[in-house]
Amino acid sequence: MTADFCKVLETFENPFPDRDYVIDTVCPEFTSMCPKTGQPDFGTLTLSYIPDKLCYELKSLKLYLQQYRNVGAFYENVTNRILDDLVQTTQPRWMKLVAAFTPRGGIHTTVTVEYPRRNK
Repeated sequence: MTADFCKVLETFENPFPDRDYVIDTVCPEFTSMCPKTGQPDFGTLTLSYIPDKLCYELKSLKLYLQQYRNVGAFYENVTNRILDDLVQTTQPRWMKLVAAFTPRGGIHTTVTVEYPRRNK
């Protein structure tokens, strides 16, 4: 689905690699497409991470996310794919993505994924 999507993601060097700090990015206009109905899905993505050596550049993140507009994918798939792509690109110490989708048919869905995975 997203083999070429990562090509637009750009990074820059973490200005404080010796310090743990959290970067929060909120993307309130995320859109993808329901694979069953072809209808658009709207959501707010909240991405939090502790960078290691690299940070993602915001304009490239916007361009990356816009590629999902015409992609048919369930919420769980698109949320996990985005996290995987961002982890692959930035190699963070920690990253969490909360995807809160707007209600469809009276049901509100939020998918939360995290890297590294928490021990149970």
